[in-house]
Amino acid sequence: MAKAAILEKPGEGLVIGDVEMADPGPHEVLIDTKACGLCHSDLHFIDGSYPHPLPAIPGHEAAGVVRAVGSEVRTVQPGDHVVSCLSAFCGTCEFCVTGRMALCLGAATRRDSDATPRIARTNGEPVMQMLNLSAFSEQMLIHENACVSIDKDMPLDRAALLGCAVTTGAGTIFNAANVTPGETVAVVGCGGVGLAAINAAKIAGAGKVIAVDPLAEKRELAKVLGATHAVDAMADDAVKQIHEISGGGVHYGIEAVGRQASADLAVASLRRGGTAIILGMMPLDCKVGLSAMDLLSGKKLQGAIMGENHFPVDLPRLVDFYLRGLLDLDTIIAERISLDQINDGFAKMREGHSARSVVVFD
Repeated sequence: MAKAAILEKPGEGLVIGDVEMADPGPHEVLIDTKACGLCHSDLHFIDGSYPHPLPAIPGHEAAGVVRAVGSEVRTVQPGDHVVSCLSAFCGTCEFCVTGRMALCLGAATRRDSDATPRIARTNGEPVMQMLNLSAFSEQMLIHENACVSIDKDMPLDRAALLGCAVTTGAGTIFNAANVTPGETVAVVGCGGVGLAAINAAKIAGAGKVIAVDPLAEKRELAKVLGATHAVDAMADDAVKQIHEISGGGVHYGIEAVGRQASADLAVASLRRGGTAIILGMMPLDCKVGLSAMDLLSGKKLQGAIMGENHFPVDLPRLVDFYLRGLLDLDTIIAERISLDQINDGFAKMREGHSARSVVVFD
């Protein structure tokens, strides 16, 4: 039996309750969750702006220790320290075999509809698994292609951030943008994902890294993580400032909030031939576009779900970056809380003043 934070009805927060995990199937891994970050994507489901079958357990930015594995699992073993990743991949679809694992729909990694559910209440009622993980729980039962073993020297509370925020932000720099040393980057939104993108841009050798956020404390935090300049996103001349700092616009404008205005700002920040990359989960009725002049200037617009990661390769590298002092995860964590404090953690997230809250399990 495991304690979990369950979403029963949108808009009413999470309810702490007991659940039971099924026995691992042939390709499944049972994990004792040790830490899970609070991500704004969870909030979209908790508040009801994105639909999901209920009851369900959110949470998708986690690290833990393997307790048991199914008969066919070869990638991890009991006792391994692992980071989970919501972009579980099947390994055989068009996207997987062409190296775009983050686009895999992962149908083959889920249990058949007529099989025993992975998670149930103690009375047997099924609980839906969210984003292949459901990590706001003392245990996770997931497909082996949704986790990767990491160096045991890595602190698990910091490792948890690699599961979403850092994989998305840093992956965008390394994979989607493939930043060349000396190129300029503007990051709109300095939450967990944006700060990770800024830190990765520094690692990649970007010439100028411009942090764009309405809150002064977040702009200062971005400078600690590698931003060379900071601009108030609400300033009337924000676009002009970005163009002046970057000498005509940035090579990459990265949106890490999930709002129409921030996406438009990322596009407006570009130089000729630049690329805007939208990372935030925007309201479902939002549209981002390029004008006729933007197109004539060779500008590009793209999404980069989960940073276009190849997480079995990317995550151990990110762990190595942290252990060598290149990747700063300590600064991103604003507080460590218990599972019982999770609704308070999301209330702070709505206020927008802090970076990452991490649930730490005993």
